[in-house]
Amino acid sequence: MLLRSIVRELKEMRDGIGSTSKRGAESKLRLSRTTSHIAPDVLATTFEFIQQGQWANLPQELLFDIIQRVEESETSWPDRAVVVFCASVCKSWRSITKEIVKTPEQCGRITFPISLKQPGPRDSPIQCFIRRNKESSTYLLYFGLVPSENDNNKLLLAAKRIRRATGTDFVISLATDDFSRASNKYVGKLRSNFLGTKFTIHDSQPPHDAAIQPNCQSSRRFHSKQVSPRVPACSYLVSTVSYELNVLCTRGPRRMHCVMNSIPVSAIQEGGNAPTPTSFPQIFDESFSPSPAPKEKVPVPDLNSASLSEPLISSQVSTEQLELKNKAPRWHEQLQCWCLNFKGRVSVASVKNFQLVAAVDPSHNISAEEQDKVILQFGKIGKDIFTMDYRYPLSTFQAFAICLSSFDTKPACE
Repeated sequence: MLLRSIVRELKEMRDGIGSTSKRGAESKLRLSRTTSHIAPDVLATTFEFIQQGQWANLPQELLFDIIQRVEESETSWPDRAVVVFCASVCKSWRSITKEIVKTPEQCGRITFPISLKQPGPRDSPIQCFIRRNKESSTYLLYFGLVPSENDNNKLLLAAKRIRRATGTDFVISLATDDFSRASNKYVGKLRSNFLGTKFTIHDSQPPHDAAIQPNCQSSRRFHSKQVSPRVPACSYLVSTVSYELNVLCTRGPRRMHCVMNSIPVSAIQEGGNAPTPTSFPQIFDESFSPSPAPKEKVPVPDLNSASLSEPLISSQVSTEQLELKNKAPRWHEQLQCWCLNFKGRVSVASVKNFQLVAAVDPSHNISAEEQDKVILQFGKIGKDIFTMDYRYPLSTFQAFAICLSSFDTKPACE
């Protein structure tokens, strides 16, 4: 009961601070309309005192124990939102919460937005589902087995399909109403060629601390939903997805092949690790700081050029990349169709259904059990409803982008 009361009080305090800040902003707006002199901002000082003074002075041992109990008790959404509330109280709470909350690989749970860029658990997959809206050309990724009756599902990622003359783009965002590349909600994109047979997955941040040369461009256009006209739009190639051409037009499932540029093949070996980012990049860096700097002519790569489809070169020694292939289905004589064992997660036959496993060379000394382990599976369960289950070493973002490639039209592959 004590833990529940603390959580309840945290929510009330958070709502109270938000309403106080809103009333303060309105009062300052009225003041600016009637007077022209500069007055001390008393509310800002009071807000800072409330945010830091009331809760930051708790003993570290007590604070660690409280947050740890909250993290262990709230294991599923939407109850797990209180863990995020703890991280938003003040700086000391945030640092301790980040120390307690583990990555999805370690705990099998998704908590913060950065969890969407971290590898999934090794033992059991994270189960999600995708809702497609053909009218708005949007695809929403939710956490959970199937859609709930009260529609109280946890949104993870959203994507919007944009057709171009030379192909198709799927812009991936953290919000359902903001797909601008200049926004801080922007996560990455999926780009296809004209035939829909080759796709490149681009991340908005480097997957690890390696010195990867990004394609960056400072946006100079002002948009209503743009964070800043000086926010750099970066693109890091993290994966390529290709579909085999069906030249003879024979009946059969699609054949996929994925090259994970950001994941080494050693990640699935015993003792191997996949790249795990710990935080999102800062909106501003030194080269885009508001302070004046000497003007120099710096060559800016064209983001719309064909160079995006080519792998970005790292300054470090290149390692062998992990490759994935679709698991070959078997022909069912009685049903007269190709079948795969989705373990009850797929119920509707579709050409979009697939399972991905590791495609490794025998010289890598990887066990047959590891090679047969399904890393990503995707399938249809109803009208415009699809399931997506992924595990280590893929992240939510990478798995979602690969599944989005299955939605694009592929006349040359079917």
